[in-house]
Amino acid sequence: MARLMSVSLTEPQVIARQKTVTRRMGWRMARVGDQLTLCRKVMGRKAGEPLVRIAQVEITAISREPLAAISQADLVAEGFPEMTPAEFVAFFCSTHRGCRPDSLVTRIQWRYLTAADTTEEVA
Repeated sequence: MARLMSVSLTEPQVIARQKTVTRRMGWRMARVGDQLTLCRKVMGRKAGEPLVRIAQVEITAISREPLAAISQADLVAEGFPEMTPAEFVAFFCSTHRGCRPDSLVTRIQWRYLTAADTTEEVA
């Protein structure tokens, strides 16, 4: 069964299949080959609030690196081609409690799966 991952801050980029990389605080348990179900919101849903599944992906690469090491190419892969590295770092830190530019983050790269690639149904 695929692990759930919230993409609430980048939902439009995921829907457009423009996002192929994400940075996360934690997520050390993720492994290359793992499948993820990208969802609008996973934790903090109100009673009766549905789990909205957006896409199914497979992890193709994982690394740990300082947040501030983000490259311009990764800004595009993150879905933020208009941002500078400094702007992305400020955005990320403002949305992740306790994060600083020198914080180690988990960089997760994925490919989007089709129905033929998975046995799970994506709603």
